[in-house]
Amino acid sequence: MRLSPLRLAGSLGLAAALSVGAVACGSDNDSSSDTGGATETTMDSGTDTTMAADLTEANFGPGCAAVPTSGAGSFEGMAEEPAATAASNNPALSTLVSAVQAAGLVDTLNGEGPFTIFAPTDDAFAEIPEETLNELLADPTGALTDILTYHVSAGNSWNAEELAEAGTIPTEQGEDLEIAAEGETIEVNGTATVVCGNVEVANGTVQIIDSVLMPPSMQ
Repeated sequence: MRLSPLRLAGSLGLAAALSVGAVACGSDNDSSSDTGGATETTMDSGTDTTMAADLTEANFGPGCAAVPTSGAGSFEGMAEEPAATAASNNPALSTLVSAVQAAGLVDTLNGEGPFTIFAPTDDAFAEIPEETLNELLADPTGALTDILTYHVSAGNSWNAEELAEAGTIPTEQGEDLEIAAEGETIEVNGTATVVCGNVEVANGTVQIIDSVLMPPSMQ
């Protein structure tokens, strides 16, 4: 089946049934939130001016509010663990962790690195039609692995500013990602936005995004 672009709404019943316990090494999540690098708006002669976030600063963007403020799922907790384990402690990335586990990529993402990882939120995965998601999970070493490794660049731990300066990023899947910046906004392939940037993990940097990236060869 030719996979369509990941835009339609759908449920994640199968993914929710997958256990993430094999990845996690314990968590102590707190549902309270921290806005991280919030933006500031000022008024000057009736004109709104949005102050751009520092793209080198850790944990900027509106999606950072979903990260617990303490425990293993907090920014401090994730910084102490390699990527797959750190993600398993973040409640906003549970579907990604399920997919990584199904594809057998836990050890890879917990490896030495360094990695730059674009991590779709649960809401991003919720846009995938259930039928398409089920087909991906039924072929974990094929299409699912291709999609997941398209979200990973090895050999560097790039912050958002470095990504924007590079412009084109190689991935473990083999096809490149295109990065563009406009003010505080970092876009990937023109379809995904970094909603929580520069999240440190023990073996790299995670950029949390609001859409699942599709390799061009699969569109």
